[in-house]
Amino acid sequence: MGKLIVIEGLDGSGKSTQTPILANELLSQGKDVRVVSFPDYASDSSMLVRMYLAGEFGTKPDDVNAYAASTFYAVDRYASYVQHWKEFYEKPDSVVIATRYVSSNEIHQLAKLHRDDWNDYIAWAEDFEYEKLGIPRPDLVLYLDMKYEIALELVSGRSEKTGQKKDIHELDEAYMERCHKAASFASDKLGWHNIVCYDGKEPLSQEEIAGKILEEVTMLLDIA
Repeated sequence: MGKLIVIEGLDGSGKSTQTPILANELLSQGKDVRVVSFPDYASDSSMLVRMYLAGEFGTKPDDVNAYAASTFYAVDRYASYVQHWKEFYEKPDSVVIATRYVSSNEIHQLAKLHRDDWNDYIAWAEDFEYEKLGIPRPDLVLYLDMKYEIALELVSGRSEKTGQKKDIHELDEAYMERCHKAASFASDKLGWHNIVCYDGKEPLSQEEIAGKILEEVTMLLDIA
């Protein structure tokens, strides 16, 4: 059985930037690496996620309850696992790096719920995806801890540069703030490894963040 490493964080925290950096480093060290990303926008399995994020079920994240939205993402992950990387993951010494995973539900959907309901939701999400659906538990979740104010600025800059339209999560600043609080709670409860990605009001450089990530992965994979 291989290893599953998840790179998680708020929108704009640098997940999509750091994943290929880590993958290329491990490949250069002779590791057998596969990268997956969620949602799997190229697959039909993400249709409900795409409709949700485009606002077709409501223009605010709270218009779709946490449990309904969670199932959209969970089904997409299940389909990706069974169709695209299950066989690879089951090989000895393989390494799968996932940009977002079950932890994304535990950030974005937790933020819709009252604080008193957070423990119950996490228990439900962990049971539903890992036990009921049977997708693998990660060996390491790296949470890129970026202040939500900085993340919002980075998302806006990306949108202006690329013309990429913001989704309903990225358009709602209050929701992003709640996600940051939810992520801190989930990280502490579930034992994620926090990678602090800022210094004061400024984000760290890509190289600094990549160095912190590699330290954690080196310990997991026992790289000399």
